[in-house]
Amino acid sequence: MAWRALAALSLLLCFGSSCCDDTQDYFLSDTVINNVVQDPQTSRIYVGAINNIYQLNYDLLKESSAATGPKKDNPHCTPPITAQCTDAKDMDNINKLLLVNSANGTLIVCGSLFRGICSLVNLNSVDKQVYYSDTKGEKTYVASTEESVAVVGVISYFIEAHNNANLSIFLVGKGYGSSDSSKLISTRLLQEHGEMDVFENMVEASTVQASPFVQRYLHDFRHAFKDNGYIYFLFSRTPGTSDSRKITFIARLCENDHHYYSYTELQLNCSVNTEQQDNMYNKIQAVYLARPGEVLAEKIIPSNHDDKVLFAVFSADEDGGRSALCMYPLSSINTRLEEVIESCYIGEKNMVKAYKCGAEFLPSPLASKPEYALAVKPIYTRNDMLTAVAVAVENEHTVAFLGTSGADVLKVSPIPGLCNLPQKCNRRLCHILLANQKTLGTFPIMPVQACEQKNDCQSCVSQRDPYCGWCVLEGRTGYLNYYYLKYAHMILICMCVDFVSVQVKITVNDGVEVASSAFEFYNCAAVVKRSENTPCIACVTSKWGCQWNSQDHTCSDRDDTVKFRKHSDQQQCFMKCLFLYKTKKLELFLCSFEAYFFKKNNEFSVRLNCFVFLPFFYSVVLYNCSVRREDCSLCKNADQKYNCVWCDTTKSCIYRALCNQELAQCPPPKITDIVPRYGPMKGQISVTIKGSNLGIKQEDIKRITVAGVPCTHQLERYSVSTRYSIIALIDECSITAYTVLLESGPVEVEVEGGRTGQSDVYFTYRDPVPKAVSPSKGPAAGGTVITITGDNLDTASIDDISITVDREPCKVLTFGKEITCMTGPHKGQKIPSDRFVTCLCACLCVFSGGRKIVVMGSGFDQVQRATMRVLPSSDEFNHKSSNVEVRVMFDMIIFGPICGKVNGFSKAMTAKEAQAFVGDVLCPVTILEDDKLFLVAPSSPPKSTSRRHRRDTSSEIIFGNGEWNVGSVRFERKYEVPLYIIIPAVLIPMVLFIAVSIYCYRRKSQQAEREYEKIKNQLANLEESVRDRCKKEFTDLMIEMEDHTSDLNEARIPFLDYKNYTNRVFFLPSKDGANDVMITGKLDIPESRRAIVDQALNQFSNLLNSKTFLINFIRTLEGRHEFNARNKVYFASLLTVALHGKLEYYTDIMRTLLLELMEEYIHSKNPKLMLRRSETVVERMLCNWMSICLYQFLKDSAGEPLYKLFKAIKHQVEKGPVDAEMKKAKYTLNDTGLLVDDVEYSVLTLQVLVHGEGPDVTPVKVLNCDSISQVKEKIIEQVYRNLPYSQRPTVDSVALEWRPGSTGQILSDLDLTSQKEGRWKRINTLAHYNVRDGATLVLSRVLHTQQSFDQNQDNHEERNALLEDDKVFHLVRPADELEEVKSKRGSMKDKATTKAITEIYLTRLLSMKGTLQQFVDDFFRSVLCSGNVVPPAVKYFFDFLDEQAEKHDNVDDETIHIWKTNSLPLRFWVNILKNPHFIFDVHVTEVVDASLSVIAQTFMDACTKTEHKLTRESPSNKLLYAKEISTYKKMVDDYYKGIRQMVPVSDQDMNTHLAEVSRSHTDKLNTQVALHQLYQYASKYYDGIISSLEDDPAAQSKQLTLRLQQIAAALENKVTDL
Repeated sequence: MAWRALAALSLLLCFGSSCCDDTQDYFLSDTVINNVVQDPQTSRIYVGAINNIYQLNYDLLKESSAATGPKKDNPHCTPPITAQCTDAKDMDNINKLLLVNSANGTLIVCGSLFRGICSLVNLNSVDKQVYYSDTKGEKTYVASTEESVAVVGVISYFIEAHNNANLSIFLVGKGYGSSDSSKLISTRLLQEHGEMDVFENMVEASTVQASPFVQRYLHDFRHAFKDNGYIYFLFSRTPGTSDSRKITFIARLCENDHHYYSYTELQLNCSVNTEQQDNMYNKIQAVYLARPGEVLAEKIIPSNHDDKVLFAVFSADEDGGRSALCMYPLSSINTRLEEVIESCYIGEKNMVKAYKCGAEFLPSPLASKPEYALAVKPIYTRNDMLTAVAVAVENEHTVAFLGTSGADVLKVSPIPGLCNLPQKCNRRLCHILLANQKTLGTFPIMPVQACEQKNDCQSCVSQRDPYCGWCVLEGRTGYLNYYYLKYAHMILICMCVDFVSVQVKITVNDGVEVASSAFEFYNCAAVVKRSENTPCIACVTSKWGCQWNSQDHTCSDRDDTVKFRKHSDQQQCFMKCLFLYKTKKLELFLCSFEAYFFKKNNEFSVRLNCFVFLPFFYSVVLYNCSVRREDCSLCKNADQKYNCVWCDTTKSCIYRALCNQELAQCPPPKITDIVPRYGPMKGQISVTIKGSNLGIKQEDIKRITVAGVPCTHQLERYSVSTRYSIIALIDECSITAYTVLLESGPVEVEVEGGRTGQSDVYFTYRDPVPKAVSPSKGPAAGGTVITITGDNLDTASIDDISITVDREPCKVLTFGKEITCMTGPHKGQKIPSDRFVTCLCACLCVFSGGRKIVVMGSGFDQVQRATMRVLPSSDEFNHKSSNVEVRVMFDMIIFGPICGKVNGFSKAMTAKEAQAFVGDVLCPVTILEDDKLFLVAPSSPPKSTSRRHRRDTSSEIIFGNGEWNVGSVRFERKYEVPLYIIIPAVLIPMVLFIAVSIYCYRRKSQQAEREYEKIKNQLANLEESVRDRCKKEFTDLMIEMEDHTSDLNEARIPFLDYKNYTNRVFFLPSKDGANDVMITGKLDIPESRRAIVDQALNQFSNLLNSKTFLINFIRTLEGRHEFNARNKVYFASLLTVALHGKLEYYTDIMRTLLLELMEEYIHSKNPKLMLRRSETVVERMLCNWMSICLYQFLKDSAGEPLYKLFKAIKHQVEKGPVDAEMKKAKYTLNDTGLLVDDVEYSVLTLQVLVHGEGPDVTPVKVLNCDSISQVKEKIIEQVYRNLPYSQRPTVDSVALEWRPGSTGQILSDLDLTSQKEGRWKRINTLAHYNVRDGATLVLSRVLHTQQSFDQNQDNHEERNALLEDDKVFHLVRPADELEEVKSKRGSMKDKATTKAITEIYLTRLLSMKGTLQQFVDDFFRSVLCSGNVVPPAVKYFFDFLDEQAEKHDNVDDETIHIWKTNSLPLRFWVNILKNPHFIFDVHVTEVVDASLSVIAQTFMDACTKTEHKLTRESPSNKLLYAKEISTYKKMVDDYYKGIRQMVPVSDQDMNTHLAEVSRSHTDKLNTQVALHQLYQYASKYYDGIISSLEDDPAAQSKQLTLRLQQIAAALENKVTDL
């Protein structure tokens, strides 16, 4: 079946004209039709089909079309589709949504391709695309990719809070598909705004979202509409529990509520029995909203006939089963919704009226319980599936048309006994069009009424059909036209006819026909309704001889008194032109339009061709009142000759004759802007006021005040301007000097009639305060640009300010936060001359130029921009300078300075400026005179290609751009030591030294290698022995744990439920432990006050939902010194439970506090220390947040390997002796908990019989060195292994009896037979009682812990004698209590034994570590593998840290790594690893806890960036996993990198996940207890909190102080003055 083949979309389309003969009776689409909508302004029909969009006129003729598919796509690929999407294939584009946006002339088209991206097309031609983009990302995905997911939408608006911008948007409701986003209802932008793109979601609220992980609710949207300021969505969904039956809901939210605070759901029931909450027809199929006729309205809504009614078709769950039609008055739905809201605002019912659209601090979203469901009885039922509904009103009678899945159309009266109406010949005809989608999009036509089947008046009237009536003239049942069908999409089209033909016969002699003819009754007024755009042409060209009255623009019968008729040859509409021409009044009858064009004054000229006897041309003016007359003032300002009036009914400027109710007085003024917005305290500036309806002439302005200060109206500057995109009526006034009472306030304008308007923007009085001027000085000639800085310099406008410098004007250049101006010439007291130059160096230069000129003087720092030109004097310029004569004599051998003779150089250059070259070597010039120069020759001859050792080298002098060759220099050859002597003298000693060094090195290396091999062999032997032992131990462990791991799945792992998990994580570490009131859930409240306390606590909960209050609350507490770290941790845990119902709000508070904490650490502390300890409330809030978000991850992924690791450690520890007193074991990972003494033991298998539970015997493995309590623990664990620890009996509640013979013996840890060693007494073991392998023991319950002990006591004296010595030991006595004699009898043998003990100690640690290695690795991989499922909270928070780090320069990669480690591994995983009983229902002994601590420390070391250098002095615990640390560190780095590369988790998705957690678990927590405990802190620091709230303006505006006082009065039973 095609999607929405039985959809319930129905539209009412009314066309004022059109005849049956002119309408096309079908439209054929090539593909299945999905959606049909109509433009209410043009009556065009738009059809959305698979791969096509069609544009039809009202006759169903195609005007335009556009292909939308098929195109290459894959739902798992992100658009745009490129070659990287290898799975892309041609896919059909199913139309998911069509919405007409008449305001900007576009059609919104959303399809299933490219993740549901939408486009905008032109309403006049759908093949012209207005907007489309597939590169904007996930934020613009609107519709669904799945065929079965329905999408609805409604056009709305969005008012931005900060600038009051009115944005065009549409709201979308859609179900949840596997590849879709989780947004069920979203607000989408229809225009670009700032950084936001078209179709981007403007509201990131988690109010109405499906879980991105569990497709639980299965929303199926059917309709969306808006009415009276509200937006409604109708859908069906499952309750979210195990019940898969869908229930129908209607959701409502305020149109101007852009945070969804007002979102409320109401269940709709359609059932025969409404009293028993029975919902027989539970799933909605189709909806139609309409105003009923008066007959129906009188019955169901007698108090308000204008109310609308929701007609809905419902079905039962079974396929093809029963269905029904039900009616819901919209007023009843709204009333019931208000009842639902009142029931949720416990103790704050006045909030319903005060906050109709909800608020941030009020509970949201709201959903009603089934008992609040609005239930009605069906008005029509059927045993097959109803799939569509449309409603029409005919002469105040309501008729419903229903479509079925079997291609039937039913006409139903919503009330029984509908009376028929008389047939009228000029009645309007109604047609029903339904789109048949069983094959293709075809419109077959068939009649839906049977008026013609009735042959007499009685039977015709008895039908009670509003569309049928008895026609007296024809003697038959009459109807105005056929009624046609198109299945699945119902469209009701109303048309009119302009004539009725009646057969007239003349008969004689009882039926003999003499003559017959058809007589036609016509209606000229109905003729023009066929052609609304060309009424005149339709009138004058009709065959009835109708004429067009050009004065009242009506079509009427021919009237001979009017000299206007149609012309037989003219095909255009002829107009009667009456005007004066050359002082004569002429009447012209034949005029035709030739051309027209608009002018700037809202007029357009029309050229008419008029004929009397000869053709001539004349221009007339046609005026459109609505053009550029968008408000009342502009309209009334129009020239009176045009008769333009502001019409109250249309709220527009139209021609007076077309207005039914003219507005005598314009609405009050509306002020949109004021320029400037700041002015001086003394006034005297002009203020421009912009707005609308500010009068039509300057005298209309009666009064102007600016922030309460009177303002003088400047009449000469008043104007009524033409507005363009916004209202721009300008009014200016001058503020005079006045005592300012308020520094800021609105502008208020009063116009004629006492109407006033007040601005939303405020005007502020303030004085500018200049503070600095730069530069501080400048030349007297002026031209210096100075910059003035200070406070409030942008007060007034640039035209209102003037600047003087020493009473000389300074021209203002720029105006704003800084002001710049240019100084003029100084005309005051004479100042020193501006001639700054005191010296000019380098007055002569060669003609080639290139010389640097230095000008020296004073005052150059006053010049902002300087240029310099060198102009020779006229006499020097005209005089021919003599050539510079250069002579050189360099015939000597060069070893030092060179002297050359030249002429004229010293006049044009200095020695520093001249450059002399000998060959290519630069030689410094030391002395330059007018006739000679001296330079330093190079120490060696320059490079030359010549082979001569003695050669001549040319010499050059360069100055500026000039170059002169002055001669050559000859160098003499020098004698040096030959290389063949130098090289051996250097190399031979060097080689000898290297050889000796190599020999010494090799000797030492060989010696070290021999020692290394020796140590290596020793280590290999030790490693081999450890390996063999580990293999043996590991093999034994795996075999013995086979029974534990074979059935180890989620069902058998004793996970704690969510409540116990959070209680243990949050409150078990508190000072009261398991007795904490949050764990017990018991509050000591008298029953008489419980209702009052519950109500007050609910009010306190609402108060906590105010972000302003909660932030002040936390800051006040943290500011107190007595509020220590323990209090902060406990307070944060209470807050987590209290806000668990709104975790997205909790997350927002946590983010806010984290940002403050981050700023504090970054700017004043070491950033790396942040989050290391829970020193603030927010750090503990983060820990709790992670615990909440990772609970499901623990159960799904990490829980099993953690439980296996715990069981493996416990099993391995219990394999060897465990000292019950010293808490040390033979097998452990912790060196401080190692039992270093060699204790002899053997394994026993006992046969245990449980008393009172049958004859079954359970084998249990124990050690003969175990204490009796240890034996009991092992027996209880084995016998009750299928029960969690909390449900097992305790050791003290059972007794163990051994029956070696006919009599039994109670076994206990201490009795009269216990062995004594001096002052010490040994705890009894199985070996003490001589219990053998295979012995049978009986486990039985006892009434109290001492019963089994008392049974062995003959009298109280013996018992007291037993307990008088309290020093006991189990296996080993403490080392500090050993006799000194034993230590003195040491020998070499004892020392050897001591050395061997150390090696055994290391071997045992290594053996234990090797045995558990696989379990440790499995747990680390489950936690640190980003390839597995990463909890969204981890990705979300890590991205948050990365984002904040990028904003600060002093946060490096190491700091980010530390932040992530402190927030997740150290704050959560280490806590869970060390305390498995936080997540499992198990008991963790001290010995097992010691080994878990070593693994936890290893986990912590792996997460740090610091490299730990291990030495012999390093702790054994760190040495134990030193080899694996590098591997674990790499796992951590890869884990962090993998998370960074993952797809980001948006705020929307995170809020959805948090909302799901809140919904699933909040009702299980002790929320009321948490609120009560939180209030204890509020009571303790009450004065500080009140003071903080009073200092906060935001808190004062919300009356938070008053609300807290009311809560305190209720909770503390105080009588206050409130």
